[in-house]
Amino acid sequence: MYRLLLHLYPSAWRAEYGSEMCGVFNARRRAASGMFALLSLWIEAVADTLRNAALVHLDLLSQDVRYALRAFRRSPGFAITAVAISAVGIGATTAAFTMVDYTLIRPLPFAHQERLARLYGDHSPVGGTYWDLSPGIYRDWKNNGTSFAAMGAYTSLSVNLTGQGEPQTLDGSRVTAEIFSILGVQPARGRLFTADDDKDTSPGTVVLSYGLWQRLFGGDPEILGKTIDLYDTPFTVIGVMPKTFYFPNRDAQLWTPMRWSPGDFEDLLDTYIYAIGLLRPGVTLQSAAAEMRTVASRMALEHPKELKNTSATTVLLRDDIGEQPKLMLKVLMGAAICVLLIACTNLANLLLARAMVRRRELAVRTALGAGRERLIRQALTESLMLAISGGALGVALAKAALPMLTRLVPVGLPMAEVPPVDGRVLVFAALVTIITGICFGVIPALRVCRGNQALELHEGGRSGVGGRRERLRSALVVAEVAMSIVLLAGFGLLARALWRVQAIDPGFRSDHVLTLRTTLPMPRYEKPEAREPFYRRVLDEVRRLPGVQSAAYTSFLPMTNFGGIWLVQAEGYPEDPSQQRSASLRFVTPGYFATLGIPLKAGRDVEERDTDTAPYVALISESLAQRYWKNQNPIGRHINVGNNDRVVIGVVGDVRFRGLERQNEPQVYCSWKQPNSVSPNYAPKDMAIRTAGDPMLLAPTLRRIIHAADPSEPIINVRPLDAIVEAGTASRRVQLAVLGAFGAIAFLLAAVGIHGLLSFAVSSRTQEIGVRMALGAQRSDILSMTLGDGMRLAAFGLLIGGAMAYVSGRMLEALLAGVKPDDIATFGAAAALALIMTLVGSALPAWRAVRIDPTVAIRTD
Repeated sequence: MYRLLLHLYPSAWRAEYGSEMCGVFNARRRAASGMFALLSLWIEAVADTLRNAALVHLDLLSQDVRYALRAFRRSPGFAITAVAISAVGIGATTAAFTMVDYTLIRPLPFAHQERLARLYGDHSPVGGTYWDLSPGIYRDWKNNGTSFAAMGAYTSLSVNLTGQGEPQTLDGSRVTAEIFSILGVQPARGRLFTADDDKDTSPGTVVLSYGLWQRLFGGDPEILGKTIDLYDTPFTVIGVMPKTFYFPNRDAQLWTPMRWSPGDFEDLLDTYIYAIGLLRPGVTLQSAAAEMRTVASRMALEHPKELKNTSATTVLLRDDIGEQPKLMLKVLMGAAICVLLIACTNLANLLLARAMVRRRELAVRTALGAGRERLIRQALTESLMLAISGGALGVALAKAALPMLTRLVPVGLPMAEVPPVDGRVLVFAALVTIITGICFGVIPALRVCRGNQALELHEGGRSGVGGRRERLRSALVVAEVAMSIVLLAGFGLLARALWRVQAIDPGFRSDHVLTLRTTLPMPRYEKPEAREPFYRRVLDEVRRLPGVQSAAYTSFLPMTNFGGIWLVQAEGYPEDPSQQRSASLRFVTPGYFATLGIPLKAGRDVEERDTDTAPYVALISESLAQRYWKNQNPIGRHINVGNNDRVVIGVVGDVRFRGLERQNEPQVYCSWKQPNSVSPNYAPKDMAIRTAGDPMLLAPTLRRIIHAADPSEPIINVRPLDAIVEAGTASRRVQLAVLGAFGAIAFLLAAVGIHGLLSFAVSSRTQEIGVRMALGAQRSDILSMTLGDGMRLAAFGLLIGGAMAYVSGRMLEALLAGVKPDDIATFGAAAALALIMTLVGSALPAWRAVRIDPTVAIRTD
């Protein structure tokens, strides 16, 4: 038992002192009399062994560290290269893990987050699933669903704040009183909403975000009870939320109560709210989803005209992320692991080459009494020191890269924009660092220490590289090439997908168009006749500006806000909603289609004569005209949309208002002068100006014009229309940039790996090359031999990497926008890059090989 205890000491120390210590212990054991004395002996022996073994190991560690530092000072290039390589691999993996953990794994900052579920309407006849709800549907689900302990609703909010310096528009949310209690949050100051706040007759109340409280009110401790003006209506501040509270997304700056009048529950198709429920303890998501489908089906039977074939969809709040962001985060993690493995193989190759160069030194140390364990320990200490240094630098690189990677995360998540590099992330980075240092440091150590040290002393540096000793290094280089092919092919496929998406016609011309938003405060501008003087004055002055070709207002610009989706009842078609087509509704001023370059296919534009006393008119998109009146003239036909009957006066081209990649409903455009029965939110608020030159030069003048028309009107989102279109592909460009960066790193590291292997091969085979040249070999023969070694490695890597890249492409198919995962052009480009990489990595070693002097090489020991 005592001999087993001595295994806590290093083996060399145990071999020298173990027998003597056993003898001393046996003598003390024989002298011990009684159980108490024997127990005391064992306790003392264990404590003494633990303490002294730790001191011995610490002493050996300090010796190894000092030796490693001296070695690194002698070879600073090697040390810097090894640290840089490990930093790249560890940094990439740490950054990717931080994003995946933050988005897909880490719990949301809400109480009982595993029981929080979001409820959607499944309106399959209207064009798709995951729809928002109407107040009537929400009330029925809340009253009849028993799987939820509580249910609340919210909708987006955009309000004008006045009386606090410059007018500004704030984004937030209207919520029912249950929302905050469902989320399990408490205010940092004040109170939250109660059922009384939801009453239509109650005074206005508002809860501020911590950021808005600090930015706009300077963290005023007396903020509670103060009144602020939102849309010309006084609201009393009753609370401030914690600094880390984000709901429903990170852009929310304030919250007001959700208030309904009895009439709000009548139109079951007026969908604009979202519902969240807290599952009862013990109730599974599956059973709750089944119950809500039953409730929705029962409601559909009671209201077959509006809700035929309408169902419910229930998903956990934590899992309510789009499939594409989920897939991209997984791709990011896979790419980072590839970079880490390539970096580790390069690190292993560096350490192996260094160990091979130092094999005579190791042989001398062995001859002087150093055991195999001692040599391996020294090698592991060096590799761990390099890995730890690289890990520290890698964490810094990961933190610097996070702001760009966060653009891969959907803005709808209720969390901060940039994830913290906290203890959870640091533990992961430490584990990756230790695994990297041990796994890829022990291979070179075992490889060298397994050799015949006496033979090494005899042979010196004459060992060749073509045999068993170099197979491991060659295999590592092949792995590097294969993984770089995977990343390069993935980058190429995503690049082809981006080009395909950018080639899609959005249905409008975005060049030389400036856009901005002026959200008119309600109820002051609720009626069209109240808004008309503002629109007319602003548009008239803007149109007179030099370089302005046209200008117009619309409810929602393309690709900025989808607008409301409404069922269209067309003349001559049944009223059954399941047979109707849905369309996006907008109100526009004259000249809107010319400003955005939307082609007018038939009929006319809205005009000044289309007032509230004239027949209600509408322009429809070409796809809607084809749906109802294919090969017929739709002009003069009647449609009912937005609760009003309208006459079709024109047909325009279809616009991809949801974005270039998403399914887009047809569009209906109505005159801005004709009242709408849907919502004041449809009042034109987005202005577009087509110019002959740089549109941004007009921004200061536009601000002055709008301020003169209404000094209380804030101006937001001043940007070219080109920027809006580009924002639609921003996530793809980030995907491409991230994967491209990883691919470039892999490409460079693989080239470095090939260069390192061939450089070592040339230096190790100097005598052999000298003999070959002395026997008549030409420089071209030596060149082809050296380049051939590199090309063989690249060929093996290309075959393996090509197969892996195809499998990866199949997994990426949802991101490829129709590009085939076996795209020939992409794989051909990746293969060509691999060959270029091989030639670049082989060039310098080949040049060194052909310049060897045979007479000098033969004499070299």
